[in-house]
Amino acid sequence: MPMFEEGGVSIEVDEDGFIVNPDDWTEDVAAALAGGEGVEELTEEHWKVMNYIRDYYQKFGVAPMIRKLCKETGFPLKKIYDLFPSGPAKGACKLAGLPKPTGCV
Repeated sequence: MPMFEEGGVSIEVDEDGFIVNPDDWTEDVAAALAGGEGVEELTEEHWKVMNYIRDYYQKFGVAPMIRKLCKETGFPLKKIYDLFPSGPAKGACKLAGLPKPTGCV
């Protein structure tokens, strides 16, 4: 498996750069991954989305559907894409430390 290494952070990732073991995730890992997803700085809004995704994943073992993500965070889909230019599945889930989603997020 490939490794992601930046700023002293070293974690195992899959071929698409998603964290293999969600327990390896930290806020520092999210910050290190952010630049690769077109996010210059993680704001309170980014953390709101990522924390919701992580909590949902821990409860249900899957990433939330995009409709649920928008409803629960109060952000319209356009705002999610503004925050995570590579999208909710690729960007938000990757930065939140989830494995690559298999379906719609």
